[in-house]
Parts: sequence; C-alpha cells; structure tokens
Amino acid sequence: MRKITNYLFSAVTISTLTISTAMAASDGKTVSDDVIAKQRAALAKSTDGAGFGPQSPRDIDNLKGNNNRAFSSSPSYKNMNLCNIHFHENAEHKGGEFTKYAGNGDGKGSDTGFEYNGALSAAELAPIDTKIGAGKYGNLVPGDTIEVHYVHTTAKVKPGPTLVSCLSDSIKNPQFRVEAQVFVLVNDDNALDFVELTKHDVVNGVHQAINIPANTGAPVRYEGSTTGPSYNEAGSPFQVSWSVRPKVSKVSIKSVDAWLKNNVFEETAAHGVRNLVRNSALLSRID
Repeated sequence: MRKITNYLFSAVTISTLTISTAMAASDGKTVSDDVIAKQRAALAKSTDGAGFGPQSPRDIDNLKGNNNRAFSSSPSYKNMNLCNIHFHENAEHKGGEFTKYAGNGDGKGSDTGFEYNGALSAAELAPIDTKIGAGKYGNLVPGDTIEVHYVHTTAKVKPGPTLVSCLSDSIKNPQFRVEAQVFVLVNDDNALDFVELTKHDVVNGVHQAINIPANTGAPVRYEGSTTGPSYNEAGSPFQVSWSVRPKVSKVSIKSVDAWLKNNVFEETAAHGVRNLVRNSALLSRID
C-alpha cells in the first residue's frame, strides 16, 4: 500500500516495503556501481509481467523501446490545466545539452542525474552568500543544473501543491502531460527570471504557464510515467505524456531563491532524481 506525499511526480509515494540494502548510504556517501545495478535488477524483477506501462526518466536521444502497453497520448498542454510546477536538482532525463553524468549519488536521489554540458564563466559561477533551497537533497549553488516539470492535467483544477492538485472529485483518472525544461543556475541578474518562467494565468478557459521557453529546441515527446527516487526499485503506476526540450537555458539563481520563498505550489527545495530507466521492456518507442 502506498500513500501520497508532498512530492508531486518526484516522489508521489512512500513504499511501506522494507528498504533494501541497495538503498543504503544514508550518510551521503556515493554508492558503488554495484548498488545501482542491484536497483536496476530489482526494478526489472518487480515489474516483470506485472503490466506496468512505460517508465521515466529516459535518454531522449535513444528512440528505442519495447513497452507496448496501450497508452493514449495526452492532448497538447495548451488544452489542459496546469496543476503543478516543481524541479529536480540535476536533470532526470539524459540527452541534448545535458548528458554529463553527475555520479551515482547516495542511491536515494541525491547527487545523481545529469548536468549541463556547456561551460560557464567565472562570474556566472561566483558563490552566493546564503543557502538557497536547502532541503533533503542539499542546497543549490551557481553551476547547478535543474529540470523543471510543468505538470498538466485534463481534470478541471487550478494550480497548487502535490498530486492532489492534479486530481478532482469528478475525474479520478485524468490524463497527465509534463512539459520539461532543463536550466543551469548562474549568478547573473541578467539571466532568465525564474519567477517569470513560472507565471501562470487562465488562457482560453484553462490554466497555463504562460512563459514556458519556446527557444530550446523541438520537444522530444514520448509516453512514460512519473519519476522520483521512490521508483528506483518499483514501477510507477502513473501514465504521463512527456515533452522534454533538448537545449538548456541559463536562469538567475537569485530568482529561483525568490520563487522558492513564495509560490502557490508550496515548493521550498529541489526534488530527488530517479535512476535513468534503461531497460527496453520499460521504455516506449519514440517516433
């Protein structure tokens, strides 16, 4: 049995199963490749023949996938309601301009995922005096990569915190779509403003994020699932249509700090990262 937590699409459930030895390293040390391999094996075993749909995150440059579970693609996000915005520290997806592996991390979502491939100036990397977004997965510093998830639903709802905001009493099984954008944090007040990037309003009768970047490449669209480290060893039962933009934009870290201190989604820190899904039996084909 699982229950909803305050981590929308990054850790929507907490397993009541016993945590395996592969989920060790609570002291923050980096786990070995063997630990990650055991997690991947556990995921394969727990999903084998169980009927799970395609999973996320994935390498968006790899078009192959053998999961053919029937799955109707969600409508354009412009015809759906924005219900949540949150972000992960390091990109969960791999591809485009974010292919640099951050490492295995602690096996629980910290210090793993993928980083921006490009170079930054000394000024952009200048340290910030205060801690920004301090939480379970650490705090943010200039040079960090984040993957922002603009979550949309076919339910008639308004933007708010957690998965509950994407559901309604009238529709318990709405379709979901996530528009994903990767940013690199810089100490530059002239970089993009995260508060502006997350502004939302009602457009043509539906709630919309009105400033999702439109200059970061054609989104890679595929069918997958919710993400987050709670699914490193178990399949996600939530079906999600994804649109992942391949190019990275620079965003002011100070503006991210401002947003974390005041947003309708009650987000105060970054979410953790699920292991990249590589098992072709758990991936959809990208057309």
